[in-house]
Amino acid sequence: MTQPTVWPALRFDDAPAAIRIIVDVFGFREALVVPGEGGHVQHAELRWPEGGGVMLGSTKCTDGTHADMKPGVNAVYVVTDDVDAVHDRVTKAGLDIDEPLHDTEFGSHTFTARDPEGNQWTFGTYRGAP
Repeated sequence: MTQPTVWPALRFDDAPAAIRIIVDVFGFREALVVPGEGGHVQHAELRWPEGGGVMLGSTKCTDGTHADMKPGVNAVYVVTDDVDAVHDRVTKAGLDIDEPLHDTEFGSHTFTARDPEGNQWTFGTYRGAP
């Protein structure tokens, strides 16, 4: 598998809880989690099984350029061939659905949900322009 070369970076007030949602509900896998003081997360890398990944950390552990990042204001698009399975897990977990499961005019099967801190996660079959 090709290593990801673009990594969305997110910040969470409760990064350990966010990791559980992103892994247990969305379906990412933990590649690396570096604990910070007080139960926070210094740095984490979560991989999408179909390619790509996201990096994240606790707002309490952030300094430098990323220190000004606010939690809950990001959007991530994730390509998957199994949108329905992700949707089922998200629904069972009780997460807010911003855009219900539907087919778009450009051929994507998709939906958008929010994680508990407000970030939007869109899952769809559209792989981008060739």
